[in-house]
Amino acid sequence: MSSTARTRTRIRKFALCCAGALALTACGGGASEQTGQEAGAKAKGYPVTVASCGKKAEVAAPPQRAVSLDQGSTEILLSLGLADRMVGTGTWTDPVLKNLEKENAKVERLADRYPSLEKVLSKEPDFVSASFLYTVGKGGVADRAKFDELNVPVYVSPSDCAGKDNDGGGDGKRVKTLTMDTVYGEVRDLAKVFHVEKRGEKLVADLKARVTKATKDIDASTASGTKLMYWFANSDAPYMAGCCGAPGIITRELGAKNVFDDTREEWPQINWETVADRDPDVLVIGDLTRKSQSAESAAAKIKFLETNPATKNLTAVKKKRYVLLSGQAMNPTIRTVDGVEQVAAGLRKFGLTK
Repeated sequence: MSSTARTRTRIRKFALCCAGALALTACGGGASEQTGQEAGAKAKGYPVTVASCGKKAEVAAPPQRAVSLDQGSTEILLSLGLADRMVGTGTWTDPVLKNLEKENAKVERLADRYPSLEKVLSKEPDFVSASFLYTVGKGGVADRAKFDELNVPVYVSPSDCAGKDNDGGGDGKRVKTLTMDTVYGEVRDLAKVFHVEKRGEKLVADLKARVTKATKDIDASTASGTKLMYWFANSDAPYMAGCCGAPGIITRELGAKNVFDDTREEWPQINWETVADRDPDVLVIGDLTRKSQSAESAAAKIKFLETNPATKNLTAVKKKRYVLLSGQAMNPTIRTVDGVEQVAAGLRKFGLTK
């Protein structure tokens, strides 16, 4: 039996052990068995090791059965032309990008939110990727240690840990300001893992060209007086963007100002009285299709804004200056470039770039 076959056999045994209501802590064993990852690689250029949010992910050969556990990661893999090497996806907030619909249809969606560990293991993965530490932590699919037991390498996006403190609860705090270079680094990491480096460089070049085109006629000296506010979700205790995550990238590229640039929290919950005090010129609104919190869709958000006493007199509301973004465009992903393009288009439409 080959080492790869032994790995897959071990995963099957683990999944069977953990099926039903059996506690995961009872499902271990066999740690000394040599697996495909442990046995070393015969593929040229392997093993490959990439940083993975405080750990390392080592792959012995180009993955053939990858599972991506967050939409941002999924769309990078699909954009790299890797649908034929993916066996499952999970955790979606939006419809897939239009240009990726055909490829995405080839890959099984294991769950709209977090698939169970058993479901993931049933696909016998040889590589797992995620956009957020939470996804492969307590409360998500499973802690990375569970995958480590099976020698299934797990890659977590550097956007969720590089220069970020996730220990304080919530969505974390940016110790260092995020830039698109970190997103481009994720593209390059995944391209390296799958040995499609040329595709990775082409994708990065295309993304950079789009940012340049979107911002070339934005006059930062005048746009800098334009105040933006980013509302992701929840009308009871709204999540608004702090200074230094993906919305910060968009704001800086356009030379505008985020009304909550005085907090480094990723998505602080702000009361509506404070929002009214900051009075944004433009509201950038998350248009989510998930249904886990109040006011997920843009339509629900706008209805709230235009009827709530604390918000209906905001400058942006009275002038109906709304820019609608997908949830993914407001997270640090390749869709952040969509955000740059769409907010730039909005500023032009509202006459705030000249």
